[in-house]
Amino acid sequence: MIFITAKFRVKPEHADRWPEITGEFTEATRAEPGCLWFDWSRSVDDPAEYVLVEAFRDDAAGAAHVQSAHFEQARRDLPQYLVETPRIVNTTVPQDDWSELGEMAVKD
Repeated sequence: MIFITAKFRVKPEHADRWPEITGEFTEATRAEPGCLWFDWSRSVDDPAEYVLVEAFRDDAAGAAHVQSAHFEQARRDLPQYLVETPRIVNTTVPQDDWSELGEMAVKD
């Protein structure tokens, strides 16, 4: 799978509305057949920073995502709400779902 984590520093005046601002983009991406997950989290240290954790089935699914109309719309719309260009880690991982963190196994 293609595993991506990106940090978005949102202008403080828009930070509380970021989930709403990105709502249509998020829903459309989650509906893509090759999207495994697309999840936003807000930093506990910086309320103006959001972290996006996303995964796509394979290279073709990742390519379909960046070529989609909703991705192109997000490229046009979202930068006006940001302090800086988002930072990203993008890698291919030889699995198709989350693995368990064995070191913190929960006993039944």
